[in-house]
Amino acid sequence: MSLGNFFLCEPVPTANVWICAAVNMPTDEQLLADHLAGQGESFELLVRRHAPELFRFLMRFTGSAATAEDLVQETFLQVYLSAESFDRSRRLKPWVFTIAANKARDLLRSRGRRPEVPLDARIGSDEQEGQRFLDFLADDAELPAAALERSEEDELVRSLVSDLPDHFREVLILCYYHQFPYKEIAEMLDVPLGTVKSRLHAAVGRLGQAYNLAIRNRK
Repeated sequence: MSLGNFFLCEPVPTANVWICAAVNMPTDEQLLADHLAGQGESFELLVRRHAPELFRFLMRFTGSAATAEDLVQETFLQVYLSAESFDRSRRLKPWVFTIAANKARDLLRSRGRRPEVPLDARIGSDEQEGQRFLDFLADDAELPAAALERSEEDELVRSLVSDLPDHFREVLILCYYHQFPYKEIAEMLDVPLGTVKSRLHAAVGRLGQAYNLAIRNRK
């Protein structure tokens, strides 16, 4: 089978989004088992299922649609090549996201820059409408006045998020944007559950303090 056939979700050039057909499918783990058993379309179905969300994750992590598209393909190539080594007692999706996150970190470090995160997105899944990321910085965070220009607000918080260490930024993206449970984030990052919670708490606290300090310095 040609690797090119895997990538059946095509980006819309003007919108940098993915369009995939909604199909009733077996579990990820069953699809991988079927792929290893030689069923030709099983891996293609895995890509159809996860490419859109994986693209959004990588877009948020790297700040570049073109980079995200490249990393999606690299990630699924790695999944294909490493499929036999996957521990079938675990869920497949966290493993795929682990590969993607590692590739994104390696690429950005090789370029000598930090990833950026779009900051006007809503916290939660794409189907949910909730608070903006800014609104969740801390329970006691002072939010900017309504008159504050959106462009200035976004630029400020983007800078603050970019200054976070990678291990804080990862947890924020996986938890708030992609709604992974703490336990799965711990597995993906290969850290204890308590570490995930402490990193998340520390990241939110740092952002809240830095944001409020920056706003006060502007006055």
